[in-house]
Amino acid sequence: MHIPDGYLSPATCAVAFAAAIPFWSASLRKVEQQLGTRLVPILGVFSAFSFVVMMFNLPLPGGTTGHAVGMGIATVVLGPWAASLAISIALLIQAILFGDGGITALGANCFNMAIVGTWVAYVSYRVIAGRAALGSRRRVVAAAVGGYLAINAAAVLTAIELGVQPLWFHGPSGVPLYAPYPLHIAIPAMMIGHLGLAGIAEAVVSGGLLAYLQRTERRLLQATAPGAGATARGAMGAFGLGPRRLLAVLGILMILSPLGVLATGVAWGEWGSEAFTHPEARQQMARASGDVAPPQAAPVGLERLGSLWRSPIPDYEVPYLQGPVGYVLSATVGTGLIILLWLLVGWVLARRRRLHTGA
Repeated sequence: MHIPDGYLSPATCAVAFAAAIPFWSASLRKVEQQLGTRLVPILGVFSAFSFVVMMFNLPLPGGTTGHAVGMGIATVVLGPWAASLAISIALLIQAILFGDGGITALGANCFNMAIVGTWVAYVSYRVIAGRAALGSRRRVVAAAVGGYLAINAAAVLTAIELGVQPLWFHGPSGVPLYAPYPLHIAIPAMMIGHLGLAGIAEAVVSGGLLAYLQRTERRLLQATAPGAGATARGAMGAFGLGPRRLLAVLGILMILSPLGVLATGVAWGEWGSEAFTHPEARQQMARASGDVAPPQAAPVGLERLGSLWRSPIPDYEVPYLQGPVGYVLSATVGTGLIILLWLLVGWVLARRRRLHTGA
């Protein structure tokens, strides 16, 4: 679901950024209001968690790959406003440092996964969980279903954004300028894998981690459970034992991250411009797209915008350090940058708050 540079027209990218900016602005205001409750460190933990989870690629039908996002559990703990920021930061680091998702397409990727995904997860979780107790199995089911619906909502938006490109943006002869496959190919190609394996993975991550938090630090579930009957402080004041345990889980995932490279193939709609002229890559593209062959050459706009940004660590492959060690190092670097960035955000917001209050 990480749309690369060149697959969306500049106009589509501009609309996506315009749609995302109001949500980012509102989310920042919410976080700033809650800063005194020590929300920022927990944001950093779940932002890093989402980043690492997205490194675990799964084999999908057609020879492509997919992954969970962690949007379900992030939303349950943080609420939709803070979770949208947490996942947006993870997507930002992925795009800039690792080339996973495009710079021009960052607004679309954040809108699909960090905004729409989190709100779908939140509404689903609240409706299904109701007023169940924090330790109820009903909340585990609610988190799992919320995560499943969230990642599929993001996937269908991605498919639509890619699928309308040949219809709206093409040359005089009808040749696509950006993403080459229309809606009737893009939607099934994207959704078959996400309705199946990727959606199940997101459900397992969301429901499984919620069950873990029910046993270890139930307070972290209070923020999105009004009326659940709990008297303990909510997640906003619980940066203590619970997040430290989550950091341990995060560390284990970082060590296991090389498992993410076992799945071969490229995610649908994320092929580089060179793939359009490579025989084996063309076969993989056709197989994943209902046996419809791609254009003989990369679309003009895709090739032009696709080279706009060169990430320093493309595809999480550290120069001169290939294999599992390089992948773990990429996970460590990305996680460290995300947490440092959130510490910087916390410092800036705290400083603004002191200036406004005159303290």
